[in-house]
Amino acid sequence: MLNGFRQQAIVKPGGVVEICSPELPAGATVEVIVLLESPPKHSEKLLTSFIGSARGSFTTPKEVDNFIRQERDAWES
Repeated sequence: MLNGFRQQAIVKPGGVVEICSPELPAGATVEVIVLLESPPKHSEKLLTSFIGSARGSFTTPKEVDNFIRQERDAWES
């Protein structure tokens, strides 16, 4: 009969994985299967690439100046 348990471990320098459990009797033969979690995929975009990309945002300082100038002109009319 097979008995098993699941345990997470941190890989130590040199690729060493240590498993400690009172459920493991000394001298017993065990089979160890190591499943490596893949790291979460990070966005390749830099945060600065989002500047001005949202609806209603300005992409350049010149666009901001033009918008403000248009608003001021509208107030004076």
